[in-house]
Amino acid sequence: MYKVGILSMQRIFNYGSFLQAMGLKSIIEELGGEVQFVDYHPGECLIPSKSSGGLKRKVEKVVETFKYKAPLSSKLKFIKYKKNYASNYYPYLGITGEMNYSPKVDLLVIGSDEVFNCVQNNTNVGFTPELFGADNNADRLVSYAGSFGNTTLDKIKQYNISEKLKEWFDDFDSISVRDKNSVKIIKTLTGKDPYYHIDPVLAYDFMNKCNEIPKTVLEKEKYMILYGYSGRFTVDECEFIKRYAKEKRLKIICIGGVQNCCDEFVDCSPYEVLAYFKNAEEVITDTFHGSIMSIITHRKFVTLVRNSGYGNAEKLTDLLGRLHLDNRIVKNVRGTSGIMNDDIDYPSVDKVISMERENSYNYLKKQLELCK
Repeated sequence: MYKVGILSMQRIFNYGSFLQAMGLKSIIEELGGEVQFVDYHPGECLIPSKSSGGLKRKVEKVVETFKYKAPLSSKLKFIKYKKNYASNYYPYLGITGEMNYSPKVDLLVIGSDEVFNCVQNNTNVGFTPELFGADNNADRLVSYAGSFGNTTLDKIKQYNISEKLKEWFDDFDSISVRDKNSVKIIKTLTGKDPYYHIDPVLAYDFMNKCNEIPKTVLEKEKYMILYGYSGRFTVDECEFIKRYAKEKRLKIICIGGVQNCCDEFVDCSPYEVLAYFKNAEEVITDTFHGSIMSIITHRKFVTLVRNSGYGNAEKLTDLLGRLHLDNRIVKNVRGTSGIMNDDIDYPSVDKVISMERENSYNYLKKQLELCK
């Protein structure tokens, strides 16, 4: 049995980050690998961060939460969710508070998630050489469905890191990315075509293979899910969503973050999140994994694509276009009504996912076999 390290975003307090890590772990274990998660040292941010670090940042986040126009109970639930996330969900992944830097492994897999998103101001990541394979202690180095997120070629050139990235990527034995923006960057930097694979939350068949997902949830009212980072839906967007939900007679359940229009924030496990999605009437999201969770649970959904702020256009337009679901994109949340009424041809979507899953399994199986 080969020892496999996964270097990913497994310590980010986010359901999507958890599920992609668990999905990749589950696939590699199915293929016979012995998995451990590998950590990295956050680097300096290329874009200066306005936020503080450590305890001060946590206090700022709590203060920010209490400013939202949400029930007090939801705000308190959200704070509790963040406080207990690590102790509640790290054990599922087999990680502890002790960091695991550069272990000796047969195969190191970097990915998935935004492991290559290096031009950003997130102090939990920064510009981190280890996320590009530097100082690894593996016999073989590959990536799987890694993403540059909203880091583009223009940003890479602006911050003069092209040569350094090329140097690191030249040391990879195989490179796999999950979106066309990342394909373009790798091809330009290295002159090589990377593999193009789906995110592990799609690649691993959670809904049919994972026994941890409850079949039902306790919620008795019909509800819609509003899924996004806290406060990222604007006041105007929330006002529209509140009216929309009232017309549909749906309770607004917020998962992952508190919003100004939520009727209730739900604090639940990553597996229970999938059960909530499965039992929802509709979903509105502006996130990559919120879209994927809607798709694998066959929900009616719309995805709000944002070009400004922490833009998500690169990864979301690629994901939904690839699955022939770009008609679920809205640039303004007011476009929700018309799109939500349109049915989704999920049998056709599932055929695409099935083919992509086979490609993913074949790629990872090959990487393990090449360790011999």
